[in-house]
Amino acid sequence: MKTIFIILGVLLIPLTIAAGLIWIERRLLSFWQDRLGPNRVGPFGLFQVIADTIKLFFKEDWVPPFSDKPVFVMAPGILMITILLTFSVVPFGPGFYVFDSNIGVLFFLGNSSLGVYSIVLGGWASNNKYSLIGAMRASAQMLTYEVFMGLSLMGVVMMADSFSFYSIVEAQKNGWFIFPQFVGFTVFFIAGLAETHRLPFDIPEAEGELVAGYHSEYSGMKFGMFFVGEYLGVTLISAIIATLFFGGWLGPSFLPPVFWFLFKTMVLICVFILLRASLPRPRYDQLMEFGWKVLLPLALLNLLITGAILIFFK
Repeated sequence: MKTIFIILGVLLIPLTIAAGLIWIERRLLSFWQDRLGPNRVGPFGLFQVIADTIKLFFKEDWVPPFSDKPVFVMAPGILMITILLTFSVVPFGPGFYVFDSNIGVLFFLGNSSLGVYSIVLGGWASNNKYSLIGAMRASAQMLTYEVFMGLSLMGVVMMADSFSFYSIVEAQKNGWFIFPQFVGFTVFFIAGLAETHRLPFDIPEAEGELVAGYHSEYSGMKFGMFFVGEYLGVTLISAIIATLFFGGWLGPSFLPPVFWFLFKTMVLICVFILLRASLPRPRYDQLMEFGWKVLLPLALLNLLITGAILIFFK
């Protein structure tokens, strides 16, 4: 029975945060850009999320006649499933996780790779040139930045001597890994932005160029799944960063460990939103060049120096 409650909690917490981010992002963007945000539906516009959800339910769930219908319908679900599966290895607190895998980091990287299929299949099945271009951009961007994402985590894995997220948190009792692994954190954070294709790296869906990219033909709840999937991705990357670099649930004992984990995750989510409010979108070639010419050498250098220091002090 306890396991069932933990599974429900691990599913409901990210979904609740993702739904709440629809309102939180609009409020924070309006605050930072000195304008009004949602303020009509309910107090402080809090019921805007409910209004948007009802609107999505009643919108026509149209499937283009020129699309590959089975693949078109299946694509949004892949994104949701891979992200929610990954939360199963993320420890929200001591004893608050679905299972503690000794390959947790690899499980996360593998699922993030599978998430590419959702976007590529959705863009290809739409049979729309803008969707296809967005899907191709997304696949190249995500596959490229996954290389640096994986390399940036190896320093943390070496210091904790484990691929288990739980063990990595326990290894930070004497100090967060953000300090010795600041370069790894920086590379991982930028790669996380590219993986979730958030501004300034929202090139796959660039509205000014591609209408909406890979989800141009989607409507109703299928569009809603892509929309919520993006927020789930932001929540997941923030939770992973909090776990690997900021001590996860570790914090002063006057508040429960789950609070500290969620607090760190929410602060990182706010940083994601702040970047959207403040940074312009680069060109596609600049994005790819930055990855291979800057992030790859940095990730390899961080790995080399971390290994040398650990061997020297062993």
